[in-house]
Amino acid sequence: MQDDLSRRDGIALWRQIEQAITQDIAEGRFQPGDRLPTETQLAERFRVNRHTLRRAMEALEAHGLVRVEQGRGSFVQEHVLDYALSARTRFSEIVSAQNRIPGGTLIDSSTLPASEAVAEELGVALDTPCIMLRLVGAADGRPITYGNNYFPAARFPNAAAVYAENGSVTEMLRAHGVSDYRRKLTRITARMPSEDEAAMLAQPRNRPILVVEAVDADLDGVPVRYGYVRFASERVQLIFDAPKE
Repeated sequence: MQDDLSRRDGIALWRQIEQAITQDIAEGRFQPGDRLPTETQLAERFRVNRHTLRRAMEALEAHGLVRVEQGRGSFVQEHVLDYALSARTRFSEIVSAQNRIPGGTLIDSSTLPASEAVAEELGVALDTPCIMLRLVGAADGRPITYGNNYFPAARFPNAAAVYAENGSVTEMLRAHGVSDYRRKLTRITARMPSEDEAAMLAQPRNRPILVVEAVDADLDGVPVRYGYVRFASERVQLIFDAPKE
């Protein structure tokens, strides 16, 4: 398919390409998450050189309609996920409530002595054995979180095996006798990602991430998890629930 662009009406060619692709997205010819045709295919469609095409793609990216991933191509930007941070924060429930399919992947696990920071947040002695699960959380197969999660090993000895089986921190805690838990502490910062973080979140290194440190506690107030979780900032919107009076 080729589109004829007007060379005489005073509208730049790249702007006409931007408008045409915007219309394609609005009319559903390209769905959120779809990979767009390659540069070569789009250049042939509009019968322009790559410089003109790239100007149009830069405009589409600046307006938040597409994302460009180095080495992978251009994709229609997905809808931003509203991620509520409250006393009861559950990844799977948050994703499912927005008609997205949640997923959790265990990258690796290890048993480590609690560092000073981990010990303080979990309320345990320095060097207490803790199980660390390195996890990626996804919505519709697209990674949105990448986190290091620490659990006291004595209380959660089978954390890695149980999580690997069902992909849920909530179910892992329940299997170890924690029927419910609440968010005790949340801290949020923003920074640029490391090479590893960008790769795990499938995003460029020149886009910031949101870093959420969180402590969850059982209903007796005893910490059960300390998490250091990175969010792909262009795919999530963090929302804080106002406390009920």
